[in-house]
Amino acid sequence: MSEFAKVAYRDGETALTGLHLRPVGPARAAVAVFPTFMNATPGVEDKAHALVEAGYAVFIADFYGPDSPATFEEAFGAMARLRADPRAMRTRLRAAVEQLGVLEPGLPQLAIGFCLGGHAVLELARDGQDLLAVASFHGLLATPLPADQAIKPRILVCHGDADALVPRSDITGFWEEMDRVGANWHFHSYSGVEHGFTNPRMLHGALNSAYNASADRQSWAAMLALFDEVLG
Repeated sequence: MSEFAKVAYRDGETALTGLHLRPVGPARAAVAVFPTFMNATPGVEDKAHALVEAGYAVFIADFYGPDSPATFEEAFGAMARLRADPRAMRTRLRAAVEQLGVLEPGLPQLAIGFCLGGHAVLELARDGQDLLAVASFHGLLATPLPADQAIKPRILVCHGDADALVPRSDITGFWEEMDRVGANWHFHSYSGVEHGFTNPRMLHGALNSAYNASADRQSWAAMLALFDEVLG
């Protein structure tokens, strides 16, 4: 299996390090991959490898820079600091998309994300980024900066219906927000499925009790089908 190349990039004064990988032949498109609140983990890297095997160039974004967390406690703190300033967070997210364009000039751009990353790709869509499609896997749906302009990318949300982090009011609020701006969105909800359903193992190899093989397969297939559709 090919190894990721570390790529230095910046958000203002913050030094960041992303992970870049591309297929052997010509890439169909370039995908920004936004990781969980733990930043890049083996589970996220596995998903990026799967995209490369499907013919996509990938760039795994870095949320935190030198302060990347090593424990869940550190990650909760780092995520809280990042989300405390929503506009600054969007600037951080745009830096990754811009770096993807530098790495893969001329290719159509897509974005996917998991957990915090799922929230991140929806924020990029709300921010007016010129992406063909975004796919959010078990991402948070609420935002302090709801969309107030037309949304360019097609949107796929893959959600576990038993996700304790996303109340039903956030779901209906998201639908209404998307409808207000005329977004083109698909929302897939998997009954009895909890947060984090795409990752079979936790950070240090322990089994993830929230993993759901069916929801993982179905959501990934939906993403690939959407990408096929928007790429033509």
